[in-house]
Amino acid sequence: MIFESVLFHTRFRDAALDCLKALLPLAAAGLRRIVMVYIIPREEVAFTPYGGYQKDEENRQRQAAEETFRQWAAVAAGAGLDARWRVVLGEVNPTLLEIAAAENCDLIVTGRKSRTSFEKIYVGSHVLDLVRRTPVPLLMAKYLAPYRLEDGTIQTRINDRLFPRPLLATDWSEPSRRGLAALEALGPLVETALVTHIIGRRRIAEADPAAVAALEDRCRQQLEADCEHLRAAGVRAEPHLGKGPTAAEIIRLARDREASLIVMGRTGKDWFQEYWLGGVSHRVAEMAERPVLVIP
Repeated sequence: MIFESVLFHTRFRDAALDCLKALLPLAAAGLRRIVMVYIIPREEVAFTPYGGYQKDEENRQRQAAEETFRQWAAVAAGAGLDARWRVVLGEVNPTLLEIAAAENCDLIVTGRKSRTSFEKIYVGSHVLDLVRRTPVPLLMAKYLAPYRLEDGTIQTRINDRLFPRPLLATDWSEPSRRGLAALEALGPLVETALVTHIIGRRRIAEADPAAVAALEDRCRQQLEADCEHLRAAGVRAEPHLGKGPTAAEIIRLARDREASLIVMGRTGKDWFQEYWLGGVSHRVAEMAERPVLVIP
């Protein structure tokens, strides 16, 4: 796995350029091209009573976006990257997937929203739909992330360095294996990779102590094997085993270990059921103040 071509989707919200700049270090890991995309929402230029189709508004948004992209392209060029842009009228998700396929992009990057200034960090429903549909890895960037800790303390996290301490949350499914390959691809940027598995409460709720101990031992061996795989590729790695509510433990461990990025496989166990019921990947993507990279 290598990230040579990235699709960067933006609505020009606060810190969008800073978010783009945070991707530029990928050049050291093989990134060659960034495709910047702005999609003009149809509802913003739709037909209005007595006004008809708002072509002037479409042109205004198109011109403003292209002028901004020209400036951003110069920033990307300064990092040795080829930068191009697309400004398209349409529906966000189908259009993004079409552009990603046409441009042969290896990674889609999109942003986040916050429900309120100091409450939960979450990604919009359209991003969660992208998580379900994308055939390529999807990075949910959360550059400025105000959030409230369990004790009520309010903090704002700035995610300006995405790659030094990625945390891979693995269940050893095939997508998790591809997540391991993603860490290997990011190797030149990684200071320490954190490879973790969470033993969910339901899995051990009725197990006797000996069975739990045996399960923990097997998990530790699997985590160590993954770390050895990364070390053989020149990536420093350390294993972490946790127990408890899976999504909450992933987020807690990411905070405690100062992870810069959470990496998860999309189609782990019961993905489609979990998606609609609000499963682990869904909840981590919604609640984590760290950026989340989902691997299909």
